[in-house]
Amino acid sequence: MDAETSKLSPDVDLSPFRVFTRSEWAGLRADTPLTLTFEELKRLQSLNDRLSVEEVVDIYLPLSRLLALYVAATQGLFKATQRFLNAVDGKAPYIIGVAGSVAVGKSTTARVLEALLARWPNTPKVSLVTTDGFLLPNAELKRNDLMERKGFPESYDTTALLRFLARVKAGERNVPAPLYSHLVYDVLPGEETIVDRPDILIVEGLNVLQPPKLPRDARPVPFVSDYFDFSVYIDADEDLLRKWYVDRFMALRQTAFRKPESFFHRYAEISETNALVMANSLWDRINLPNLRENIFPTRPRADLILRKGESHMIEEVALRKL
Repeated sequence: MDAETSKLSPDVDLSPFRVFTRSEWAGLRADTPLTLTFEELKRLQSLNDRLSVEEVVDIYLPLSRLLALYVAATQGLFKATQRFLNAVDGKAPYIIGVAGSVAVGKSTTARVLEALLARWPNTPKVSLVTTDGFLLPNAELKRNDLMERKGFPESYDTTALLRFLARVKAGERNVPAPLYSHLVYDVLPGEETIVDRPDILIVEGLNVLQPPKLPRDARPVPFVSDYFDFSVYIDADEDLLRKWYVDRFMALRQTAFRKPESFFHRYAEISETNALVMANSLWDRINLPNLRENIFPTRPRADLILRKGESHMIEEVALRKL
């Protein structure tokens, strides 16, 4: 791709990424069949996130084909290593991280990948976990004056997330992960999902690619991304992210916010003008600083970057060179 037109890699010669236009990437689909119906696609779509058959065919089918090749190669390497070590048969799942800003469409991407990858013969069992479940409970966030920092790295139980990933990667059975409700805006006490030795685990979250500060004494400090075999960052300009966030907030006022149990129920009753002011305030106070300080700086650490344009469609794809 021409360096002058790429927003992902302005210096093509020195970039660790190979950048593709949408049409170039779509051509890599080859003969990969579309295994999802229109009704299945509608169920996978998040609020305000447009997902067309064209998007799945042009972007996600080539990606599923690439990942199927990567998974098969990793499975072969794992078996060869087991033979070398004279180890008993085991199973280490292939873990994919999906990162990006609030409102960029991470959830839709993760669900589409989950559905497509489960159709490949060597990966019939695919699980999906979001890091929202590893947020600290609201009561603890309030005690520590962190409610305005919800979604920032310090608002997560990172130790619990690392233990979860370590157990899954070790091939343990029936590993629990906590559940989060966007309706009540909190972790659900006593509720969990079980991950039981999948072929692939997809981990979706805001800060999954962020490394911790390294200790001066060289003490080993694990990163969440240490457990990833592949990672995807979904990218878009700040002005678009703001617009999508505000649009989603306003749409939720007519749906989920109207439920009495919703954490944001009070915003369903205020005027549209005041709701717009509140949505922009939430973006400016919380989501934009988190994007600039913690999320966007991790973009270069991804193996694949999907860059969206105004219509929510992927316009550019950057794949890390092997």
